[in-house]
Amino acid sequence: MPADAIKPAADTTAPARKVILTCVQPTGNLHLGNYLGAVLNWKRMQDDYECYFGVVDMHAITLPIEPAKLRAATLELVAWYLASGLDPAKAHVFVQSHIIGHAELAWVLGCLCPVGQLERMTQYKDKVAKHESVGGGVLYYPVLMAADILLYNADAVPVGEDQKQHLELARDLAEKFNRHYSPTFNVPEPFIAKTGARIASLSNPEKKMSKSDEDPSGTLYLNDPPALLRKKMMSAVTDSGSEVVVRDDKPGVANLLHILSAVTGRALPSLEAEFAGQGYGVFKSAVADAVVAALEPVQKKYAELMANKDHLLEVIKAGDEAAQKTAYKTLTKVYRKVGFLERVR
Repeated sequence: MPADAIKPAADTTAPARKVILTCVQPTGNLHLGNYLGAVLNWKRMQDDYECYFGVVDMHAITLPIEPAKLRAATLELVAWYLASGLDPAKAHVFVQSHIIGHAELAWVLGCLCPVGQLERMTQYKDKVAKHESVGGGVLYYPVLMAADILLYNADAVPVGEDQKQHLELARDLAEKFNRHYSPTFNVPEPFIAKTGARIASLSNPEKKMSKSDEDPSGTLYLNDPPALLRKKMMSAVTDSGSEVVVRDDKPGVANLLHILSAVTGRALPSLEAEFAGQGYGVFKSAVADAVVAALEPVQKKYAELMANKDHLLEVIKAGDEAAQKTAYKTLTKVYRKVGFLERVR
C-alpha cells in the first residue's frame, strides 16, 4: 500500500484540533492492563484530537538491550498499535529515532534544567539507592521525554500515576523556556480519560499489572495464546470467602470483576448479581472466556499485520513524515529564539 493511501486527508476548513501525544517504549509485550487502561482510550481520541502515537526507541537504550531485539520490538509494537484499533488514517504513528528534533530539543531543554531536579526523579533515585550502575541516559531521559511532548506542542498527554512526575518536568521546562525567551510552547495538561480500567496483577492485586513483574503469571500479555490466558486467569489470586463482589477487603475478586466489566462493557452491579452464590471457579472461568474472546480479534489482526511488514513500514513512513513536518516547525522556531545562526540553504 503506498504511503499516500495512509495519510489522512488535509482539511483546511476545519478548526485546529487539540494535540494529544502519547508514547510507549518497545521494551516488552503489551499486556491487558495497557490495552484496557490506555490503548482503548487512545482509540477513542482519534476522531476528536490530532493524535501522535510514538514508539520511543531512543528511551529504550537507557538500559542494555540487544540491537536486533530492539528493531524487532519496534515493528511489533506498531503492529499491536494497529491491531488494537489505532488508525493511521486518523492518527500519526511514528518512530522516535526517525525524527530529527527529539534529541536536539532535549539538548536545548537540558541546558535550562538543573541537575538537582533530575536527581530527584524517582527512577534515578531508586537505582542509586540500590547501588546500581547508572548511565547518563537514566538521569537525562526525563528531559528527552519532555522534548517528546513539547516538540509536537501537545495540549495534553495521557499519563498514569508513574508518569505524573515526568509530565510535571515537561510543564516546568515549557514555562521556563517561555519565560526565558518568549512564548513558544503549550504547557501540556494531563489527559484523564472518562473511561478506562486500572488493571492489577493477577498474582498480587495490590500492584498494577506490569510487563516488568517478576512473576509472569500475574500479567496477561496480548500475545499469550488462549490456553495460557486461561491458565493464568484460573490461577489468579482471589480472597477468603466466596462472594463475587467489589469490596476493599476483596482486591483479587474486585480486580477480576473490573477486568470482566472492561472487556464486556457490563456494569459491575450486573456482574455481581449474575455470579452471586456461584463460587470462584465458575466466575474465573467466565472471566477467562471473556478475555480470550476480547483478545481473539486483536491477536488475529496482529498476525495479519506481522505477515505484511511492507505495510507496517509504509504506515511508519507516513507517520514519520507527518511527525517530522511538525517537529521541523517547532525546532526552527526554538533555534531562532535561542540564537542559533540559521543555516544557509
